[in-house]
Formats: sequence, C-alpha cells, structure tokens
Amino acid sequence: MELKELRKQSAQDLNEQLLELRREQFNLRMQKGAGNQAQTHHFKRVRREIAQIKTLLGQPKKTS
Repeated sequence: MELKELRKQSAQDLNEQLLELRREQFNLRMQKGAGNQAQTHHFKRVRREIAQIKTLLGQPKKTS
C-alpha cells in the first residue's frame, strides 16, 4: 500500500492493518519452515509495510 494512502487512515485502522500484516508475516514464516514458500518477495513487502505503519503510528499528529 502507498504511504500516501496510509497517512489518510486513522490510528485504529492502522493498528488493525498492522495486526493483519503480522498474521501474514507469521503465516509466511510457517510456510518457509514447512518448505512450501516459493514467493520469497512477500517477506520484504510485509516487512516494509509493517515498518511504514509503525513509523506513522510513532509520529506526533499535526495540529492544524
């Protein structure tokens, strides 16, 4: 998801999306452990999206 789109979302929406991405990351790790992982590029995408959301949640809100 684009960073511009993430900035428009509320903190609660971001937290829900973060939880969903963590579940996806867990499932990817389980697939890798079982030897079923063929699309390794998903690891990088999920890690990047988690980092973006955590960064946005940690930033102070602008008051305008």
